[in-house]
Amino acid sequence: MQRRIFKHLTKYNILSIEQYGFRVGFRTDNATYKLTTEILNAMNNKLQVGGIFCDLEKTFDWVNHDILLSILKFYGIADKDFQIYQSYLGKRYCRTAIYNDSKNNNKV
Repeated sequence: MQRRIFKHLTKYNILSIEQYGFRVGFRTDNATYKLTTEILNAMNNKLQVGGIFCDLEKTFDWVNHDILLSILKFYGIADKDFQIYQSYLGKRYCRTAIYNDSKNNNKV
């Protein structure tokens, strides 16, 4: 799924050049380098520099799936490809079951 959507996003030039981390040749350390360079340039030009940093590691857990699907549709993801994402994101929940077999000391 990731390859297909990435191919679509690349073909139609939808991705911003500032999106790092999951693209070939665009690692997160490239983002760090760019940020550091921009800060140093601003300081060299005697400009004030400020920043707000957020840890977005678990962001996908909080994304509204209906909004995400509408964005995929807006960017041209349609037909079977859209149905795959719709099925994957629809009415999902997570459950953990723990079983302790005290006779064998096996935990599953």
